Amino acid sequence: MLWFLRIVFITIFVAMSALITWASLEQPIFGIPTAVKSNPWFIATLFDAYFAFITFYVWVAWKEPALGARILWFTTVIMWGNFAMAVYMLIELFRIREIDQLREIFGTQRQGKIALPLGFTIAGLAAYALGAGPLFS
Repeated sequence: MLWFLRIVFITIFVAMSALITWASLEQPIFGIPTAVKSNPWFIATLFDAYFAFITFYVWVAWKEPALGARILWFTTVIMWGNFAMAVYMLIELFRIREIDQLREIFGTQRQGKIALPLGFTIAGLAAYALGAGPLFS
């Protein structure tokens, strides 16, 4: 089961990496056509995704008791979505050796480091700025 979980999150990480790269090369992040942005199903799906990100973040905020880590993980999860969530889960899943240790992942707080979410936040801000295109012209 442990390897299954690792494979699931590796798959999500690889898929999101490919999708983010493809989408970034096709169009700026703020270049979404108005017809798409105003579509009710696009809006509903976007809210669904962000509510899921917040749900995941609530667990991360409980796990990461340092205020700095909580703030940085919030911005990381909101900016990077499932990509960041997969990275977080892979870090956690590779910290344990046996499936019996899953309790340590889901039920134990830990003093995380802020370097990873800080790096994600900086990279996310840079990506948004670069992808903004004409917004900053």
